[in-house]
Amino acid sequence: MLDIAQLERQILSDVERAQDESALEAVRIAALGKSGSVTALLKTLGALTPEERKRRGPLINGLKDRVNSALSARREAFKQAALQARLNTESIDVTLPVREAPFEIGRVHPITQVTDELTAIFADMGFAVAEGPDIETDDYNFTKLNFPEDHPARDMHDTFFFHPKPDGSRLLLRTHTSPVQVRTMLTQKPPIRVIIPGRTYRCDSDQTHTPMFHQVEGLVIDRKSHLGHLKWILQEFCKAFFEVDKVGMRFRPSFFPFTEPSLEVDIQCRRDKGDIRFGEGDDWLEILGCGMVHPNVLKNCGLDPDEFQGFAWGMGIDRIAMLKYGMSDLRAFFEADIRWLSHYGFRPLDFPTLAGGLSP
Repeated sequence: MLDIAQLERQILSDVERAQDESALEAVRIAALGKSGSVTALLKTLGALTPEERKRRGPLINGLKDRVNSALSARREAFKQAALQARLNTESIDVTLPVREAPFEIGRVHPITQVTDELTAIFADMGFAVAEGPDIETDDYNFTKLNFPEDHPARDMHDTFFFHPKPDGSRLLLRTHTSPVQVRTMLTQKPPIRVIIPGRTYRCDSDQTHTPMFHQVEGLVIDRKSHLGHLKWILQEFCKAFFEVDKVGMRFRPSFFPFTEPSLEVDIQCRRDKGDIRFGEGDDWLEILGCGMVHPNVLKNCGLDPDEFQGFAWGMGIDRIAMLKYGMSDLRAFFEADIRWLSHYGFRPLDFPTLAGGLSP
């Protein structure tokens, strides 16, 4: 049997002569691999008598530990030599500007920022956030919302329909977030106070319209709500969102299938060299539609219109973002231009709050 001390000197010598990581790995395998010399000694312990095992076991295990230590030390020496060589060949140009940290250069998209802003405002008024699927049924998107069968919105030139099913029914990309109002009324008992931000889809594309856009709707259902409550909510929202002390609002009669009476809302503003300033001036700008929930919609959702009533409103998130932050073209919201996002985006840690201010 090979002398343990002689074997140790041979292995340690091989470790010292190894010139790189691959050569060192070969030494390790020759000593400690499945067929290695130290492994072979360890295998002999099973055939020894208890007295011999007690004598040779510590010697062989000690050899294994010292070989492992030598291998680790040599490996660390290689690592330090490689680091030193890299430091000797690389240099830092101290005249270059310091790179900004990722959290400094990252930006929150204006749509996300404005959604957070309006959520903070309505949450302060006691509203919860409701969500629903982007793919809807004709029943939830149109029928339960009191759209007649021949309404133009049901045509292909206004709505993205999927291929018909075998039974003739068709799914569609929701044209508004109003189907979530239906889902909420079908699953929750009044009183209901929710806002519904989300993506919507229509066949339209120009400077102020895109095939996919963002909308937020609000819904209140109880026994005593009326238009006075609606006006106050919208007025307080506009004051908080546009960050003005007072705001003039004008409510004009309109028509929507799902509300009666229906109203369109204009906000007082002043146009000055392409900029729009709210809370002052003699001009008006339409920003949203609203009204009392139609009795037929309440019936379709299982609510008795003689017992419950409510109001709803809806506005484009993209549109109010453009108005507040001075963006001229809606299409830029969806072009993923990093230069545009760097200019109009918001710092990730600037959370909008009513206490700290909505705008960073």
